[in-house]
Amino acid sequence: MTVLDELSGFEFEDVMEDVFRNLGYENVRQADRVADEGRDILMEETVDGTRRAVIVECKHTDSVGRPVVQKLHSAVATYDYDGPKRGMVATTGRFTGPAKEYARTLRSNDDPHAIELLDGDDLRTLADDIGLDLYNGRIEILCAETLRPYDPTRGVDAPVETAFSDVENIRPDTLPEPEHWVVFEPFVRIRADVESVFETGAGLIHSVDQTDELVVQADRDGPRIPRSGVQRLIRANLDAAVDLDESTFESSFDDLSVGRFGQTETEYKDWGVDRLRRKHTTTVQYTGDNNVTYTKECEPNLSDISVQSIRPIYLPRVRSRLELGAYAYPYEYYVAGPSRIALEDGIRRCKQCGETEDGPYTYCENCGSVNCPDHTKTERLVGDPVCTGCAVTETFFYSTKYFYDETNLDQFRGEYEAMPIHRKALENKPLVAGATAVVVLFVLFLLLSAGVV
Repeated sequence: MTVLDELSGFEFEDVMEDVFRNLGYENVRQADRVADEGRDILMEETVDGTRRAVIVECKHTDSVGRPVVQKLHSAVATYDYDGPKRGMVATTGRFTGPAKEYARTLRSNDDPHAIELLDGDDLRTLADDIGLDLYNGRIEILCAETLRPYDPTRGVDAPVETAFSDVENIRPDTLPEPEHWVVFEPFVRIRADVESVFETGAGLIHSVDQTDELVVQADRDGPRIPRSGVQRLIRANLDAAVDLDESTFESSFDDLSVGRFGQTETEYKDWGVDRLRRKHTTTVQYTGDNNVTYTKECEPNLSDISVQSIRPIYLPRVRSRLELGAYAYPYEYYVAGPSRIALEDGIRRCKQCGETEDGPYTYCENCGSVNCPDHTKTERLVGDPVCTGCAVTETFFYSTKYFYDETNLDQFRGEYEAMPIHRKALENKPLVAGATAVVVLFVLFLLLSAGVV
């Protein structure tokens, strides 16, 4: 017994809807599940520039006879569509001889409403051809496309170099080579048409007619909507997707892994339809013919939402790590070629206080740390930046001075001892300026008191 045989009739229709959508048919949707009118799936195709409707009857039975094909032929002929149309019967089993002969006769007579027959073997072949597995009766997503894990014009080191370009006292082209790890995370983009009309005795009170789109994070933690920046990153770069060839990217990364999609295509479709129903559900107030105000909750039906496409895609999540002196700098981001969204920026963050203010940030060559202005000082002996975390300090003329190490401190002690008093006083310029201001004010006071001024 095959997995197709284990499905219910409705489950089989769900599978076929996904298969046809992946085969490239457009506007694929299921007919309302009411009385059997001889059609289960409605879709469209374009042949030689002409758009044509395709009406599909799904039969989850061991065999399909001629009456089913005849009934679908009549349903196609009466289907309201402004253009050519044809039919298709898909079954998990096989077709009887008379059923095949009837379909063959329609084709040989150039009937405008020809019927195509797809048996269980045909369905499995179609699924294989488009890279889909019939797994537990559902379509397991097998994705071979990804957004680019780095900008091919600049290389995988570029994001780290760009982050360091804002840091003072260090040149990005002098950085050591970072380590890089990449995880290709699964996402799906669901595009659907929502057409819903709400009427009462008072007439039309609300309607929805739009194409909607969901970007869904699709890993083992369950479907969820990612942050808005990630959605924009995927939407803006989807047309630039490339083949996910691991051998192509392995040489650029220290480690590489590919995440698996957590659910089947049908489950993502159902999740997306449910979310869109909730999104477009609204409460409307309207006035009836009796001038009474009524309130009605308008919730689209399942049949009002037609999923047009489910596009799986991998989005690379890169984690880089760079070591400078005694410190390590992590930088993690989602990337799509030259575009990216930072998830963790351990570069533009003060190593002393952990703050991530606007900066400017300054690199300390003495210990390898990057620091905010409050924790960056000027080394007294050589005049270069030094951080408060590694500096050696001593007070000269009531002012704290910062040094790379004891050697520099000892050297400056000697220089300080040899300075004249006025030079020593300049080690505390704020004190000298304040004292000078006090003296000036005192002299001015005396002059005023003496009537000189």
